[in-house]
Amino acid sequence: MGKQMEFCLGRPIQGGVAIGRIRVFQRREDQIRRRDIQDTQAEIARVEMAREEASRQLDALYRETCESAGRAQASIFLAHKMLLEDEAYLESIYGMIRKERVNAEYAVTVSGILFSDTFAAMEDARMRARSADVRDVSGRLVRLMEGAKEEPLKAGPPAILLAEDLSPSETVRLKTEGLLALVLQKGAAGSHTAILARALDIPALVQTEIKPPLARYDGMLAVVDAQSGRLILEPDKELLSQMEEKKRRLEREREDLRFWIGKENVSAGGRRMEILANIGSLEELGQAVENDAGGIGLMRTEFLFLGRDTYPAEEEQVAAYREAIGSMPGKPVIIRTLDLGADKQESYLGLPREENPAMGCRAIRLCFQRQEMFRTQLRAICRAAAQGSCSILLPLIVSVEEIRLVRQLLAEVGAELQKRAIPYAIPSVGAMIETPAAALISAELAREVDFFSIGTNDLAQYTLAADRQNPGLEGMYSRSHPAVWRLIQMTVENGHKAGIPVSICGELASDPGLVRTFLDLGVDALSVVPASVLPLRRALWSA
Repeated sequence: MGKQMEFCLGRPIQGGVAIGRIRVFQRREDQIRRRDIQDTQAEIARVEMAREEASRQLDALYRETCESAGRAQASIFLAHKMLLEDEAYLESIYGMIRKERVNAEYAVTVSGILFSDTFAAMEDARMRARSADVRDVSGRLVRLMEGAKEEPLKAGPPAILLAEDLSPSETVRLKTEGLLALVLQKGAAGSHTAILARALDIPALVQTEIKPPLARYDGMLAVVDAQSGRLILEPDKELLSQMEEKKRRLEREREDLRFWIGKENVSAGGRRMEILANIGSLEELGQAVENDAGGIGLMRTEFLFLGRDTYPAEEEQVAAYREAIGSMPGKPVIIRTLDLGADKQESYLGLPREENPAMGCRAIRLCFQRQEMFRTQLRAICRAAAQGSCSILLPLIVSVEEIRLVRQLLAEVGAELQKRAIPYAIPSVGAMIETPAAALISAELAREVDFFSIGTNDLAQYTLAADRQNPGLEGMYSRSHPAVWRLIQMTVENGHKAGIPVSICGELASDPGLVRTFLDLGVDALSVVPASVLPLRRALWSA
């Protein structure tokens, strides 16, 4: 009797289909035994030596990850270095050694578990994701004190790697040769591990409903269908044939789209509409280039501020913005100023709890409240603009006065840089039209800015009074509601009357079936995720 076919649901973090044998990764975790010691200072010195070596290792991982996945992903290891300096974490370790007179390995292990469990119990998903980071750092210290060496993780012969979870350090050490797909029993879609896994560009699932023990799956034939979020174990011949055909179809579609690389963004009737890319991290720059985007229509800068314990330094921001500009020579790069708040928060920001954060202190409002933070970002963008052309896009604008205040701040920042003899350029300024207020006064706003970018996600949310993150309102939250379209049409008309271009950068823009409608409205550009650039170009040619 053959093996029973099983279906396990998971959360896809990278699409595609993979077929192969499973290799189970199980971490070697020797039991850390508690030993009574006499010389507490000697044990503390062992921790200090391990910390120094861990810091050197993390520096090396940072450099390697910058090259392989980009600076945004590499910043994970800067966060790990900061944990090595965390006073509460270190005091827990040293206090346990001094008071309980225990060996260093035991004190680090127990402290790591305590801090990890504390993060895991938090309500905020991003803080929960840090639980794995604490265990990662603690495990690194213990391995160093035991004299263990780090080896690259390999899948061996082509295989699907299955694990309970992976730490960020383990993920970045994965060798993609022979790695067909990645399946994690745990993990979070917003965790550092998931971010790094996406950069591998292979089908990947997290939070997969796998029955323990994992060891029983080793060697099983499996299909990872990351298009529909399924791990299929021991597929029968009929299903295996279907999945092989689906895999071939996806590969053909991906290859066929390459025909459109280098083609003009022109409709069958000869009308031009630019197709740009939205990016939310530096590693997505490569995807934008690979998909032949006409530029960056929306660079979300929140990635520089999230997943860390303090504001990014000005130099770090300058480097990131220069990297974006340098990757798109001669093409537009539109950098959106910070849209923090609502669902994008970090503890170091100290934001007050709000009953309705989506309509609270977020985006440009928060920037005006934190002017030193905002000035630093504006200064960094102006410095990067000296290297090549870029623009600033302001989120959640609702008044003319907000635009004027930003222009005043830009003038002050420019004067400051000039006084310090630092090269700079003042970028052009655009407004996001993502509230009914902005659309209704778009004629007045158009006289103050150089371009409009319509954010249809928030525009629909605020127009329909339907929280787009509330699954119970999915039926009401519609970006194609007639009221939303009327606001879009009004904005395009008012922008063109003032002689400024108008683009759309929300999810509505990525629908190839709407290309004809966008042309009829007179939209000048669409800005979408990199993978949508070529399908839209194909649709534009036939429109």
